[in-house]
Amino acid sequence: MVCIFEKDGFAIIRQEGDHIVLSKPDCTRPVVIPQYREVPVFVIRNNMRTVGMDRERYFELLKQC
Repeated sequence: MVCIFEKDGFAIIRQEGDHIVLSKPDCTRPVVIPQYREVPVFVIRNNMRTVGMDRERYFELLKQC
């Protein structure tokens, strides 16, 4: 999941425990991604909503990773 947001222009700004925090200049809130084997769907949807990413963009970036 980190790869998807990095392809969208985000950069890792810090890592706290098992959570990676990413940000990009035009976003007001950072994206927090837990390092679990499987990231729950609600976490993916919340991060997509935070950055204003739609499903089509998500799956387009997923193919590139």
